[in-house]
Amino acid sequence: MEHLVSHRIKRQAVLYREQPIPLSAVVHETALRMGFGGPDVVRDQLEYLLTVSEYPHIDLRVIPFGTGSFPSSGAGVVYFAAEVARLDSVQVDGDRFEFIDTEPQLIKHRAVLDRLEASALKPDASRDLIRRIAQSI
Repeated sequence: MEHLVSHRIKRQAVLYREQPIPLSAVVHETALRMGFGGPDVVRDQLEYLLTVSEYPHIDLRVIPFGTGSFPSSGAGVVYFAAEVARLDSVQVDGDRFEFIDTEPQLIKHRAVLDRLEASALKPDASRDLIRRIAQSI
């Protein structure tokens, strides 16, 4: 577990360096309403998301309840888009860590990500929803 936490902290650090990498994140409303850690922890996490979603290099979008079918397995997926497409890769978090870099699988994951982004609210509407969820806790 310590290794996973360390990895996520290192991965997160690239968002705060002098020339941060752009980040596009799509989160389902269900994930925002999970109560892990209790109300104070959840509220702090939502406030953190609101803060970082204002950064110019971060695009945070929420798929709200009632959108219809969810075009994903529900596993956490990180799509790393490189300057050269053939260097793209995907990390799938689940029961086991999976790293994908074959073209057919990358095409499949990119298509899923495109559908997720199309189902999600725009950034301002996403922030409004996150704010309402935080206030309701």
